[in-house]
Amino acid sequence: MYSFSFKPIINENSKILILGTMPGIKSLEMRQYYAHEQNAFWKILFLLFDEAYSNKYKIRLDLVLNNKIAVWDTLKQCQRPGSLDSDIKHAEPNDISSLIKDYHNIKTLAFNGKYAEKYYKKFNSPITGINYLSLPSTSPANAGYKFTDKLNAWSEIKQFL
Repeated sequence: MYSFSFKPIINENSKILILGTMPGIKSLEMRQYYAHEQNAFWKILFLLFDEAYSNKYKIRLDLVLNNKIAVWDTLKQCQRPGSLDSDIKHAEPNDISSLIKDYHNIKTLAFNGKYAEKYYKKFNSPITGINYLSLPSTSPANAGYKFTDKLNAWSEIKQFL
């Protein structure tokens, strides 16, 4: 069975595009990026921008857009029996280069984990004028990083805003 990515969260003010690999099962069920309660993505962003944490998706969307961040995935579709990126098969990419052309303020691609970066590099050539930032995955499967280590690494995105 194939899984399909969501449309990007983006607007004309976006400067950083955060790329995951593919939404996990919980995210697909809820039709929301990073919906699994143990995924640190939203907790990290709320802390980085000194905002009160919220479970409301609309507030989460406003948080990223108001802070000039876009969110998408490197893959358009793939086969994956669960939520682990290591189990992905038959991957097909999103058209990231076209998105960047359409939203010319994006100057940084930040990868949420090594698989997002791996698939980006597999299907795309480097784009002139774009900064690339490798970040630890916010997934609970990335147990090798403590939350504080993830938060510290992710704080790098603020220098590109």
